[in-house]
Amino acid sequence: MMNHSKFIKIAMLLALVFMIQATKEESLIIDDENLDTENMETPTSEPDQQVFLRTSRFLAQKPQATKITCDKNPRLCRAKGSPGPDCCKKKCVNVMSDNMNCGLCGKKCKYSEICCKGKCVNPRSDKKHCGSCGNKCTKGNVCMHGMCSYAT
Repeated sequence: MMNHSKFIKIAMLLALVFMIQATKEESLIIDDENLDTENMETPTSEPDQQVFLRTSRFLAQKPQATKITCDKNPRLCRAKGSPGPDCCKKKCVNVMSDNMNCGLCGKKCKYSEICCKGKCVNPRSDKKHCGSCGNKCTKGNVCMHGMCSYAT
């Protein structure tokens, strides 16, 4: 029974401390509507006197910048330094060369293919895009393993 009464006394003491702390913080709140600015004292400009104001964490947070996406502003993709002139899933891309959006948004090229001029091609066997986009094999040559070689 003795431990139980000590616990209650400690709990009441802590509650009292929290109530006192809360009333001190409430006294720092200024009501702008009922503020008498004519009779306010101006702060002194003594260098050793400092004034500290307490603000909540919510008010102290910096506002987060909203990210501008191309779905709301399509001209964003045509700006200098943009990855491409087309907007797919809120990202600027070039549908003529993007493997994840080849020719149109959402069209993915297969693992062994690349996007050349908006079409998925296999650079290991395509005569017009042998090894890379636009690398044509000359007449009589075939594309094998990404290199133009003589037909056998």
